[in-house]
Amino acid sequence: MISNTASQKITKNHKKYSMKFVRRFVPLLIPLFTVGLVGAMPAVVSAQSANSRFATQITNFTVDQTDQLSPGSDINFTLEGTPKGQASVRLSGIAKNIVLREVDPGVYEGSYTLSRRDRLSTPVTAKATLRGRKGSTVATRTLGAAAPTAAVTPPTVPPAVAAGAPAIERFTVSPVARIEPGAELRFATAGTPAARATFSIEGVVRDVPMRETRPGRYEGAYTIRKDDNFPPSLNIVGTLEANGKSTQSKLNQALLVDARPPTIRNLAPKNNESVAGNNVSVSATFDDSGGVGVDPRSVKLMIAGQDVTRNASITPQFVTWRGDLRSGPNTIELTAADNAGNAVRQNWVVVAGASQAAAPATTLPLEITSHANNAQVANGAIEVKGRTVPDAKVDVQVQAIAAVAGFFGINQQIFNQSLRADGQGNFSFSFQPQIPVPGARYEITVMASRGDMTRESKLVLFQQR
Repeated sequence: MISNTASQKITKNHKKYSMKFVRRFVPLLIPLFTVGLVGAMPAVVSAQSANSRFATQITNFTVDQTDQLSPGSDINFTLEGTPKGQASVRLSGIAKNIVLREVDPGVYEGSYTLSRRDRLSTPVTAKATLRGRKGSTVATRTLGAAAPTAAVTPPTVPPAVAAGAPAIERFTVSPVARIEPGAELRFATAGTPAARATFSIEGVVRDVPMRETRPGRYEGAYTIRKDDNFPPSLNIVGTLEANGKSTQSKLNQALLVDARPPTIRNLAPKNNESVAGNNVSVSATFDDSGGVGVDPRSVKLMIAGQDVTRNASITPQFVTWRGDLRSGPNTIELTAADNAGNAVRQNWVVVAGASQAAAPATTLPLEITSHANNAQVANGAIEVKGRTVPDAKVDVQVQAIAAVAGFFGINQQIFNQSLRADGQGNFSFSFQPQIPVPGARYEITVMASRGDMTRESKLVLFQQR
């Protein structure tokens, strides 16, 4: 048997030789492990470098705001990062995606105008997202604070654009109660899916992006700014672009909620006026200022109990009928409605017959020889000719009335002049509006006088659309 002393000695020697083995052979193994690790390192570094080089990045995100955030105020965004991406911004408290456009390679810009319906949360933050082929990056900024922070999220693949030329089925707007700073005009386009949709308001803003909310349905909005100046000839156009081709559609709808019926003006002949019974011209004009305009299909003209609508000339601006009236009083009834369904009715009486048509001795003859009543005139100077007695005094007033559907109206005097008829009783005058508005109505009042005799006549003209 081995004594305890001998056993302890053997164990001690075993540990001694084991430590010598470790000290002798481990240094020989270290280079082998080092070579293996060094061989694996370049692959890892290379992969990380590649990911860093190709991943979508945001290098800068700035927000330019006005001193006070109130309805109609602008907030401008500038984002710098990976080019050829899709950039957008979300403001805290507002469930709307603000699209940024790439104005230069890797530089994206956009703005948002605060609406009266917006409710910003506190603190106000702007979250920018840049999506590219290799992922997406998010940068967040608190308005008035410093540098944004960014994080990488998986990329999304943009939908393929449908083949062929795009088509627009409808371009509409949601009417608002008032046109004022902070009011939001919301537009919608229905047409070819997977296209690029925009809308433009002439003289105000161009190419505002619209988001495809579902296949073929695009929505976009514009919030009216404090310094916006809408022109009289309001022109709003929606555009779809795909495969290098584009299609446009003009808005044919009111911007304002229309709850008022149109009015009927410029009755001719006037109520209780006496006329000859043959070849009488009966006419009236429609005025739907600030509304959506009269629907010609709703117009109905009754004369002496007979429906003469089929034989009348009807437009959204006026109605004219020419024919013979029966002798005596003729009741005229005119009904119409605007495109929002608001109806109007007008009744008046015209007396026909040779005896009633004879002019009293205290009046002058007065005839407008050019233009015909309710005629359309082109841009430029408008010349009107007439005839009365020689050397009669002729006073002329011209009132311009223009209504841009659903927006605002213009009603102002643009011409006021006195002149004399020549030796044959002929006279003429011309006027020219400073800004010809398509569809504008010119109400011209001509009054001839000589001594104690006077005579008045009215002429209505329309600016060509």
